[in-house]
Amino acid sequence: MTQTFDQDFWERHWEQRPSGSTAALPANPYVGRETAELPPGTALDAGCGGGAEAIWLATRGWQVTAADISARALAGARERAAASGVGEDIRWVEADLSHWEPDSRFELVMTNYAHPDMPQLEFYARIAEWVAPGGSLLIVGHLHGGDSAHSHGHGTHGHGADGEAGEASGHQPSAEASATAAGITARLDPDDWEVVTAEELARTVRVGEGRAVSLRDVVVRAIRRM
Repeated sequence: MTQTFDQDFWERHWEQRPSGSTAALPANPYVGRETAELPPGTALDAGCGGGAEAIWLATRGWQVTAADISARALAGARERAAASGVGEDIRWVEADLSHWEPDSRFELVMTNYAHPDMPQLEFYARIAEWVAPGGSLLIVGHLHGGDSAHSHGHGTHGHGADGEAGEASGHQPSAEASATAAGITARLDPDDWEVVTAEELARTVRVGEGRAVSLRDVVVRAIRRM
């Protein structure tokens, strides 16, 4: 069953999450790996969900704009940021990223497992336009298919770290909600971008009461040429 990732879907998604279920979730491991050597600056977390990645950046000196379509997700993310002592370092924006336009470019634009209501590759190309010259684009997405849990009805459908630990939804994501490293990099003009990372990776995470879930991820980082 193909799912439409509109605002109603995401509000229902966050309403159904157990209270506090995302509070202890860490940022996904690729954010630390790919941004560790970048000097802190301005960042956009496009589809921030529970806020784990935005908070991780803010604790390391970044000035973060965190945008998401779900008011419920943003409310929880604000609470977690305040508890982490970085509430003043993150600007929260309720926005449909298939239509929203930022008022400036950023030194880092990242998205982590976000599924807007538009084809996935078009979404990635859209947010790439928001990277300042010399800045970085970081995409972490789902790689559906094969033998992973994603291809057997375990739709995580979460933003950020919540994409790792979502409960089974029973919906099979559409092909447009997935991407490959080659598909993403093909949308980045080599005259404008230097691709630093383009990988497809498998890992296992523990959810619920220690249940093991296999994930297949696509990770792309690129630098906009000056």
